[in-house]
Amino acid sequence: MARLLPAALAVLGLSAPVLAHTGPDMGAHDAFVGGLLHPWLGWDHLLAMLAVGVWAVQIGRRACWVLPAAFVSCMIGGCLLSLLGLRTPMTEAGIVTSVLVLGVMVALRWRPSPALAGVLVGAMAIFHGSAHAAELPAGASVAGFVIGFAVATGALHLLGILIAMRLVDKRPGLVRLAGAGVVATGVAFALAPAWLSA
Repeated sequence: MARLLPAALAVLGLSAPVLAHTGPDMGAHDAFVGGLLHPWLGWDHLLAMLAVGVWAVQIGRRACWVLPAAFVSCMIGGCLLSLLGLRTPMTEAGIVTSVLVLGVMVALRWRPSPALAGVLVGAMAIFHGSAHAAELPAGASVAGFVIGFAVATGALHLLGILIAMRLVDKRPGLVRLAGAGVVATGVAFALAPAWLSA
């Protein structure tokens, strides 16, 4: 994990110039890269998507594909609806709420049926999709941007799943503590909304 840190920091360092290229000639490749980076650059998106993966492992094996599939598909739907002019109201509040709720689910290790959990994460994902739509650069390829953030989201879910698979049984207290940390961060987002755009 320590070896991945320099690479992650390098990606974050390169993100600003990549996302700055938002002119009318922004093609599918640039839009894909922008979409790919966007979920990694916002703490709200990052924590929610990791938490989905962790919660899926806590619930059980079937949830490990139900929850990510529900989140990604509903997020894409939320983005497309927003681009069609049907933007969800109170998008930022919805995202903060998703961070809080997912953190609570992990901290409490609540284990509903995968179907119910899928409905819950799908509802939250609509707000994330709407937020992604708002970040679509002018003139960018919609398909490239959507594919990019969908791939990144799937990767974050997988990362959450892999982390949880190593810790849920061996260090359940640590996982629940991490959930509490996500809740605390969600509270901080709610009290200082400017963090969401940082």
